[in-house]
Amino acid sequence: MPTIAPTVKLNNGRTMPAFGLGTFQATPGAVRDAVKHAINVGYRHIDTAAVYLNETEIGEALQEKFADGTVKREDMFITSKLWNTRHRPEVVVPTLKKSLADLKLDYLDLYLIHWPFAYKEGDNNHPTENGAAATVDIDYVDTWKQMEECVRLGLAKNIGVSNFNSKQLTRVLEKASIKPVTNQVECHPYLNQQKLIDFCKQRDILITAYSPLANPSMKMPDGGVPLLEHPKIKELAAKYKKTVAQVVLRYVFQLGTVPIPKSYNKSRIEENIQIFDFNLSDDDMAYIKTFNRNYRIFPFAEAGHDKHYPFHAEF
Repeated sequence: MPTIAPTVKLNNGRTMPAFGLGTFQATPGAVRDAVKHAINVGYRHIDTAAVYLNETEIGEALQEKFADGTVKREDMFITSKLWNTRHRPEVVVPTLKKSLADLKLDYLDLYLIHWPFAYKEGDNNHPTENGAAATVDIDYVDTWKQMEECVRLGLAKNIGVSNFNSKQLTRVLEKASIKPVTNQVECHPYLNQQKLIDFCKQRDILITAYSPLANPSMKMPDGGVPLLEHPKIKELAAKYKKTVAQVVLRYVFQLGTVPIPKSYNKSRIEENIQIFDFNLSDDDMAYIKTFNRNYRIFPFAEAGHDKHYPFHAEF
């Protein structure tokens, strides 16, 4: 039987599945099969972005699953993101329309500003100058106003942000007529984001957790143990009769976030969502919290010079 995740309520009264499939860094062809398989085994929340260059494939997968009757459009929650080269207010709505055309959808369930800083506009998604990201001075608050227009036009049911710190969120909230429903950020036991989670919870903004398994293949910069090889988490996996990844994902979920792990392996796609039939004890949650080392897999250091770079702030 498919595992259907529970839903969480957003600050506008709508709901979002509490678990999703991330689709970053897909190889051509892989994402189409991954999305179809994920839907077959119960996923109802798919996360993508224009810069991932896979929206067309995801659109094809969705259309196949709509056509064969596995799901209807209203069963699915589809998220995409506005890339850094498209922050100029005049291009926000046309950019979303392009994503919708690629995804073969009439609306998105959630549209996010991918990062708070803006890049030089053009065909190059990663423009550089003197070895650093070529950023331009566009205020994300001005971009946000056009995100709101996407809702008014019926192109997106919900809007939010990604990789914003607490100060940046505060500025958006001060100016917004439509409140962000979520802030999508990196979150895993080595970067548990507790302060940002608490800050957002107080303001009724949900945290969506990307890279919730850290990066299983990445060597730790300080010679530490990669997360999924941590002996203590292996002990907990044996205790709960679950995989190491399932324990980590359950921890991230119990922090109060919506995990969106990426996988293109069919068995792992199935395993990852099977985290709703057990609970980590308070003691085990507290113990995993001690693993936090503020270790960020995606520091995006090439934009560190920009005034809107988010990670100079504490949280």
